Amino acid sequence: MAAVPTPPPGPQRPGRGRARVAEPGTEALPVVGRPPASGPGRPVPPLPRVLPTVPDDHDRDHDADADGPPVTALPDALGAEATGRPPAETPSGAPRVSRAGRDLGAAVGVGAGLGAVVIASLFLYRPSFLVVVALAVVISVTELVRALDNGGYRPPLPPVLVGGVLMLGLAWVRGPSGLVVAFLVTVLAVLLWRLGDGPVGYLRDTSAAVLVALYVPLLAGFAVLLLVPDDGAARVLLFIATVVCSDVGGYAAGVLFGKHPMARRISPKKSWEGFAGSVTACVLIGVLAITLAFHGPWWGGVVFGVAMAATATVGDLAESLIKRDLGIKDMGTLLPGHGGLMDRMDSLLPSAVVAYLLLSALVPA
Repeated sequence: MAAVPTPPPGPQRPGRGRARVAEPGTEALPVVGRPPASGPGRPVPPLPRVLPTVPDDHDRDHDADADGPPVTALPDALGAEATGRPPAETPSGAPRVSRAGRDLGAAVGVGAGLGAVVIASLFLYRPSFLVVVALAVVISVTELVRALDNGGYRPPLPPVLVGGVLMLGLAWVRGPSGLVVAFLVTVLAVLLWRLGDGPVGYLRDTSAAVLVALYVPLLAGFAVLLLVPDDGAARVLLFIATVVCSDVGGYAAGVLFGKHPMARRISPKKSWEGFAGSVTACVLIGVLAITLAFHGPWWGGVVFGVAMAATATVGDLAESLIKRDLGIKDMGTLLPGHGGLMDRMDSLLPSAVVAYLLLSALVPA
């Protein structure tokens, strides 16, 4: 019997051709413009793979907390082990960035300038330190309110600014009771001011404003309380120097020895080794200052140093948590190599409270 000739293939309609079988080890790519096959007897095409989200480091933490690379730069950041090619080189003319993600030249220069202003205000005319603190509070409150505003909160700025300056002034002339009274007046002013914008978001906005008033000017008021005694300039200088030593000691130890993360979800590169460096540096300066300058017990310097290192680290992590929640990296861009002024106040603010309480107990005025 003669073979029946096979008819020539006719033109194929879109979507009716033979399915192409993917080779082993490859993925089937979806065809643009073709709806996914469905129904009985038709295979369901595989879903396209999605890269996992790589969290950025939204903060510049002190112990080698390097800036996290953006997702688009991930292959270069992973290096030759992951990509088979070396990382991209830094463009010529760009500022040299340290292993911890900072422009060290700018950071050191700005830090030295701020330290000179503080020291001059303390020893040339002591009440001028109030002006320095007031300017820092006004700038920091503005940065924090703007960051919250970008995150969907609407805290009223004017009552917090006026109330913050009032807190510092009453802390200087009336002590702790004046500071507390001014804070309560600020809260009341916030509640009344926000009434003009209606009920929508009232609780959200007033809560954010009260947080700002408590976080910045109220805590900064304890630095003013440190200044009130006759040896107040020395107390303030010890408080600031200990926080700086916590920063420097944690930075150095974290860069050199950091391996064990302290709070991976908040600050992935802040390490326990860096914290140990902070404690060591703070204890050293605490013992020297308490025994030599204030004639207190040596163990008081140890307690002071450990407490200040812990408080400075907690303050740093707290601000990092706020920035991660808001999805920002820095509170501002005022200080090159540091970010915003609020990014430098994070460790100082809670440490001022601990310094005031401990020095009042260890070396009474």
